[in-house]
Amino acid sequence: MSSKPRHLTLIAATRKSAGDLHPNLGKDPLWRKLREEAEDSFAREPNLARLLRATILERDSLEDAIVHRVAGRLANDHVSAAQIVAVFERALARDPEIVAGFRADIAAVIDRDPACDRFIEPFLYFKGYHAIQTHRLAHFLWREQRTDLALYLQSRSSDLFQTDIHPAARIGKGVFLDHATGFVVGATATIDDDVSILQNVTLGGTGKETGDRHPKVRRGVMIGAGAKILGNIEIGEFSRVAAGSVVLQRVPAHTTVAGVPAKVVSAAQKNEPYRDMDQILGQLAYDSFTYSI
Repeated sequence: MSSKPRHLTLIAATRKSAGDLHPNLGKDPLWRKLREEAEDSFAREPNLARLLRATILERDSLEDAIVHRVAGRLANDHVSAAQIVAVFERALARDPEIVAGFRADIAAVIDRDPACDRFIEPFLYFKGYHAIQTHRLAHFLWREQRTDLALYLQSRSSDLFQTDIHPAARIGKGVFLDHATGFVVGATATIDDDVSILQNVTLGGTGKETGDRHPKVRRGVMIGAGAKILGNIEIGEFSRVAAGSVVLQRVPAHTTVAGVPAKVVSAAQKNEPYRDMDQILGQLAYDSFTYSI
């Protein structure tokens, strides 16, 4: 009998058969990298063997892996993982933008989160990533007029990931939802591509409006932790909303706003706030406001 540990034997078998089982592996570097990270994790932590095999090592593609991982988290006694997978697969077949979102969102985490340098971390663990992918399915169902199942997925996401994103809200690609807890998005909100959002952010209404009543967040924006953006207002491209701000008016492109209520504290910035992830505004912000207790 071989003295090699069982989990190392399984890894060796996985590597030996990977080319046969996944003939397109070499054409998809992101999928190849995720599998390599899973194999490494498998070898170092055999207690995760079942999870890694079920979600990555026995899957056929990156999309297949993401669908099974998210479905596994959403499943309960009422709606099974298999049912969610079937709905997800139909959505992917009909809307290729969902697949593009899967990939752009996971790449965004690696690009912008200084605490994360492996694809396997957002894939397996990050509730912000899982919440956005759940919303992509819920939004597809909403557009297909399957509103009850869409609302069910919204509710499950709220329970599991501490986010409340209405299925009608429109979310682009390359969205990084860091930490996710307390993220609330109204039905008529829009989030364009390449946006970064910290925890406890609200994209809500003022309570006085009807119809189109929620914010429109344009490309390249960063929204700091605890910010509240209320009403049908535009947050211009490559702008930055400081942590804790309450935004009630339109934010011009390439500016930074801060305060309660928020005001412009820096204009004509040339950086990319969604990638810089800089919530510290410096003395300029504090010199611009008088705070009262």
